[in-house]
Amino acid sequence: MSGLSPRKLRGAIAGAMRDGMTRTTIEAFCHEDLKLPVPQPAGVWDQHTKFNYVDVLLKDKSLAELAAIAVQVTDEIPAVDLLELARQVGAGGVAGELKNLIFAANGPKPEIVFRDAINNDIAVVKNERYCLIYDRPLGAAGLTWQDLTTWWAQREGLVAEEREIARSLHQRLMQSLANDAERRIMHAYARRYIRYGSDIPALIPQVYLHYDPYARSERGAAGAVLARQRMDFLLLLPNRGRIVIECDGVQHYADDLRRADSRRYAEMVAEDRALRLRGYEVYRFGGYELTEGPESEALLDAFFDQLASRHTT
Repeated sequence: MSGLSPRKLRGAIAGAMRDGMTRTTIEAFCHEDLKLPVPQPAGVWDQHTKFNYVDVLLKDKSLAELAAIAVQVTDEIPAVDLLELARQVGAGGVAGELKNLIFAANGPKPEIVFRDAINNDIAVVKNERYCLIYDRPLGAAGLTWQDLTTWWAQREGLVAEEREIARSLHQRLMQSLANDAERRIMHAYARRYIRYGSDIPALIPQVYLHYDPYARSERGAAGAVLARQRMDFLLLLPNRGRIVIECDGVQHYADDLRRADSRRYAEMVAEDRALRLRGYEVYRFGGYELTEGPESEALLDAFFDQLASRHTT
């Protein structure tokens, strides 16, 4: 648990807004964007500085609510210190906006070019039919299963009951999974859609994190190769939270002859460190944990329950 108090975070928010916004902008942001009630009586601005005005409006907010507000403030103005405070209580996530969500590849690697390199706009020029590309802005709630099924129905031109659309999408996502352990993770999470509804975050399989147009063999021994081009699973949570779930088989720590490979293992943990420093959470399962049976089902159910509890305030 963070030792950060609501009072300290409230003061940090008020200070950042005081330094980075005009009085008019503060008023619009508080009441139009944050939906905070307008204080009475009229003319309250005459009684408060910018700092005190914000501090009073936020006085009854919980630590979790303040953390979410802090993230919204950092979307409006540069406030690195404020974002770091929000991250102490599990908010803040990854800096920057989602641009390209390419996932569920079930065939040859897509070939990607820049349509506009300045704006990071890409185009898939080959093998697009083997992957899915979510092409909508990410809302404040992250990417929910409802968001994904709505997009899928429109993409595929489906006119059917919501359950049938969800089943169709689930089947397509399952096609991208490489082994039974990954399928058990996907099935375990799919049970949560039935239990808790479609407004929980979607579990997205086989998401491109890095992209290298060349295979390792094409680069040669001296060529630098981007580590971990794809993540096994990704959850996009509110407030830019991003959770990576990896299922480790023998290829993560051994060479092609199944001999222990310290270099390969070191590459994996180095990439984990880099992801965490960028704001991702990374959780790993050993393939041995996810053999068929009730034990692995119970393990996954407990993990996802604890994960949801950690991120639900």
